[in-house]
Amino acid sequence: MAQNFQISGNIIDIPAQRIYPGTITVTDGKITGISEDQGTYQQYILPGFVDAHVHVESSMLTPSEFARLAVVHGTIATVSDPHEIANVCGVEGVKYMLDNGKTVPFKFCFGAPSCVPATIFETAGATVTVSDVEALLALPEVLYLTEMMNFPGVLHNDPDVMAKIAAAKKVNKPVDGHAPGLRGDAAKQYIDAGISTDHECFTAEEALDKLKYGMKILIREGSAARNFEALVGLLHEHSDNMMFCSDDKHPDNLVEGHINVLVRRALAHGVDLFKVLRAACINPVEHYKIPAGLLRLGDAADFIVTNEITEFNIQTTYVNGEKVAEGGKTLITAPVAPVINNFDCKPVSVDDLRIVADGSTATVKVIEALDGQLITNTLIEELPVVDGALYSNVESDVLKLVVVNRYHAAPVALAFIKRFGFKRGAIASSVAHDSHNIIAVGVDDKSIVQAINAVIASQGGVSVVDDGEARVLSLPVAGLMSNLDGYEVAEQYSQLDKAAKGLGSELGAPFMTLSFMALLVIPHLKLSDKGLFDGDSFSFTSLIENK
Repeated sequence: MAQNFQISGNIIDIPAQRIYPGTITVTDGKITGISEDQGTYQQYILPGFVDAHVHVESSMLTPSEFARLAVVHGTIATVSDPHEIANVCGVEGVKYMLDNGKTVPFKFCFGAPSCVPATIFETAGATVTVSDVEALLALPEVLYLTEMMNFPGVLHNDPDVMAKIAAAKKVNKPVDGHAPGLRGDAAKQYIDAGISTDHECFTAEEALDKLKYGMKILIREGSAARNFEALVGLLHEHSDNMMFCSDDKHPDNLVEGHINVLVRRALAHGVDLFKVLRAACINPVEHYKIPAGLLRLGDAADFIVTNEITEFNIQTTYVNGEKVAEGGKTLITAPVAPVINNFDCKPVSVDDLRIVADGSTATVKVIEALDGQLITNTLIEELPVVDGALYSNVESDVLKLVVVNRYHAAPVALAFIKRFGFKRGAIASSVAHDSHNIIAVGVDDKSIVQAINAVIASQGGVSVVDDGEARVLSLPVAGLMSNLDGYEVAEQYSQLDKAAKGLGSELGAPFMTLSFMALLVIPHLKLSDKGLFDGDSFSFTSLIENK
C-alpha cells in the first residue's frame, strides 16, 4: 500500500534536461512536494520506464506475474496489446487481461485489438468485430486501438478496417501501426489514415521515411525480433518521436532485464542521456495518455531509484507511492490467476504428417527462418522421395514444419523449413502468432507427433522431444500463459530452451522463432493451419513445385 514518505537524491528532470539534488514528498500515492536542496547524494531518482508495445502473453505469464518481474528492472507501465488472447478467447480474453492486471500495482495500458483474426487465411478461436472494438474503446482502461496489421485494408479503404480506426478517432484514442517494409506514398497514405506508430521498421531508411510523415517509431528489441542496432542512431535527431519496446519477450529474458537494458545500450552508443530517457519514460506516457507519473508535482508517485546512470541497475521501484521492488527483488504479491481457454483438439498420428510425392526427388518451397527477424525468405530445395513421401532432411537442414488446428478437427498443414539446425528430436508450441494453433518442427515424423501430442495433452504449452522423451511447460491460460509464479515459469522455460538448443539449433530463441512461422502478415513465406502462404502475393501457394 502507498505510504507517506520523503526521498532524497539527484532528481533527473527529463523535460528540463537537468539533474539537481532534491527531496520528493509523497502523500497518499501522489507527489506533493519537490524541493531542490544542497545535499550530496549517491542515488538518482527518475520516472519509471515504459515498454511502449508488448504482448504480455508472449512472456507466457499472466499480467500480474509479468508485472512482478518487470518492476525489478524499473518498468512501471506497459502499452499492452492483448490480441494474442483475443485470437483465442475473443473479448472475454481481453477482459481477462484487464481484470488480472488490476490485481497488482502496475500501470497496464491495454488496447482494443484491431485485427482478430489477423487474416482470413487461418483459423482463429474468435472474431473481434467493429462493435466489439467500439465497446472496448468505451472502457476507460482501454487507451488505444492496437496495431493495425491489415495495412492493405487501410490502403484499400476496407470498410471494417476504416470503421475500427474511426471508432478510435471518435474517442480520441491513438491507433497503433504495423506495416513492415511500407515506404513512400503507401506509407504516407497509411499514416494519413490516422495510424500513429510503427514498431516493425528493420532499417533506418524505412524508419526515416515514416518519421517524415509524422509517425512515431518504436525501437523493438524482443526475444526474436531485434531492430535496436539498426535504429538506435535515430535517437540523436528524433528522440521526441521515438520509444522503446520489446513486442514479444520470453520469461527467461524478462528475468534478465527489460527497458533498462535498452537504455544502457543506447547510452553506450553515445546517445544523450536525456534523449534516451525521453524515449524510455516520457513519450509513451504522453502519447497514450497513460495515468503514470512523470516526476511532477501532483503526479502519481511512479518513479525509480538507481545509484548510477550508465548501467541503470535499478535499486528501488515505486508505483503509486508503493515500493514494488528493491535490491533486485520483487515486492509484489499476486493471487493465483484463474484459467481461461479455448482448446478442442484430438491427438495426431504419423499418418497425418505424410506428404505424398512422385518420382525419386521433389522440388519444394522451403521457409528460411532468419535469426532475430520475423521476416522469412523463400527457398527452393530438392528433397529425396522415400517410399512415395517427403520427410525431413537433416543433412541439408530442411525440416518438416507442421501446423495443427487447435479449435476443431481439420487436416494438418505441412511444409518445410530451413535454419532450425536440429540433428534429432522435435519441438512444438501452442504459441503460434497470431491464431495460436499448434506449430511444430522436427527431424522425424514420430518425434514431431510426440511433441504435438504432448502439447495437446496439456491443453496448451511448449514441448521438447529428445530421444523419445517429451518435456512440457504447460500453458493452461488460453494455451499461451502459465498461472504459476513468474520466476518458476522462467526457470522451466529456460530449461526447455536449453533442451531445444541441445537438439542442434543455433537460433537465439528457437521457440520464439517457431512461434512466428505462422504469422502471415509478415513476409515472405509462412504456414497457417490452412496451408503454405505467400506473404508477397497474399495468397496460398503450392508446396511442391511442378516439374
